[in-house]
Amino acid sequence: PALGVLVSDIGAWIAPGRTALAVIDIQVDFASPDGVLGGYGVDLGMVAPAVDAAAALVAAARQAGAPVVFVGLFTSPETDSPAWNERMRRRGGDPDSEAALCRAGQPGSAFHGPQPADGELVVAKTRYSAFVGTDLDARLKAMGVDTLVVCGLTTECCVAATAADAFDLDYHVFVAADACAAYEPDLHEVALKTMGLNTAILTDSVEIAKAWKEAA
Repeated sequence: PALGVLVSDIGAWIAPGRTALAVIDIQVDFASPDGVLGGYGVDLGMVAPAVDAAAALVAAARQAGAPVVFVGLFTSPETDSPAWNERMRRRGGDPDSEAALCRAGQPGSAFHGPQPADGELVVAKTRYSAFVGTDLDARLKAMGVDTLVVCGLTTECCVAATAADAFDLDYHVFVAADACAAYEPDLHEVALKTMGLNTAILTDSVEIAKAWKEAA
């Protein structure tokens, strides 16, 4: 297959007993026309199909009994680091703007599309990677998880950062390419290629759902 996955092996590799689905940053400010980026006129054309594919993955994981982890960016003035703020200033932005992304408690930080079910793990982060400043690694290990299927937003940023840290923490990482999106096609493609070369095995939501259905 073009993405390099041996279909005969993927079922064992992502068996529900060892695998969690990590849904990264599918939130209003990143994914909805009503969010901050939509208000700025950012092209969300690649996002909606990815959100639909991620929702299908969530349903497939639940059906198979694989844990689903919802990861979201929840920021506040207190969690905006000096480096973060200074970088924004140097690029001509205003870190004190009311249009900051995914402010905790505000509508823009709400999950968009697939929603956490009762009892599912929700991880609140303040950096790109789902592992930085969170207890995600310990929670996954406590569940017996050694494999992650990653999807969400955006491919080149928080998905890639999470995949890299997961690999460095010795997880087997799979990225559902069609269930991720960037705001520019070239960023999406380069990020997938980079992850495929370095940290993850690339596959898609259809193959993953098929493997989980056969395992259920």
